[in-house]
Amino acid sequence: MGLSEILKSAHSGWRYVVLILLIVAIVNAFSGWLGKKAYTEGNRKLNVFTLISSHIQLLMGLVLYFMNNWYKADSSVAMARYWKMEHISMMIFAVILITVGNARSKRFDNPAAKHKTIAIYFTLALVIIVAAIYAMTKADVSRSFFGVS
Repeated sequence: MGLSEILKSAHSGWRYVVLILLIVAIVNAFSGWLGKKAYTEGNRKLNVFTLISSHIQLLMGLVLYFMNNWYKADSSVAMARYWKMEHISMMIFAVILITVGNARSKRFDNPAAKHKTIAIYFTLALVIIVAAIYAMTKADVSRSFFGVS
């Protein structure tokens, strides 16, 4: 098993860490926003861990992208185009939303505004991630949506 395979397995497994943290952070943010709860140190740490996990995932993905020369893929083939352009651009955009949402939430003093910002930006990021996974199942019929055919 070479470095590329190890990294691919790590990237594939780490997605669950990102998704779990993202979903927990979203539920927490909506609960805090709609329930008018205080923004605690635990909330801040959860959001930062979500941010860090998404950045780690992005870095592993970028290494795989360049290591496997996916940027040279033939764009006329659906699966190659997906890996060359669609997957990477959607995931980068999702990580940008997580990063911006976390940064913008720090600007507010009002706990509801902090929770609302996290809820909106992180939810948008999750929607993009799920859309990218769905697009993958359309481009590569051998893949399934989170293991569900």
